[in-house]
Amino acid sequence: MYLTKKHYVQKWDHKPAEEQFDVNVKKGGDDYDYINPQKVTYIEEEAGYWRKANQIHGWFVENVQDGVDECQETYVKIGDLKSLLCVCKEVLNNRDRAEELLPVTSGCFFGGREYDEYYFHDVERTVGILESIINEIDDEGNLPYEVYYQSSW
Repeated sequence: MYLTKKHYVQKWDHKPAEEQFDVNVKKGGDDYDYINPQKVTYIEEEAGYWRKANQIHGWFVENVQDGVDECQETYVKIGDLKSLLCVCKEVLNNRDRAEELLPVTSGCFFGGREYDEYYFHDVERTVGILESIINEIDDEGNLPYEVYYQSSW
């Protein structure tokens, strides 16, 4: 399960130099000739990674992916990130409400279905991941990149 930051870095001739990104692609310290840095449009950065945190996956499926779970990449709005953060914090503060607020999800390769130390560890990790992203919101309420969620089973 992945949360990805996608940074738009397309070079445009009509933009001033201070608004342009310089992209360098190297392999083994040498320029990598098979990628033209002038044509790179996005750089992807891992923002979060989980293994078998089925409660987090279930939340994304139900709240971001409209109930469709086909390992598709899905854009995640800032409001969705904030909502999940609130749910995770509420679960950590009221563990007896975990099943109600952030239920486990069953499925192939989905890990345990217990509300145990592993469940709460994944919720704690999720809080850290989300706070890290949310702390990058600017004064206008925007992120300098787009966020996407995708699972792979």
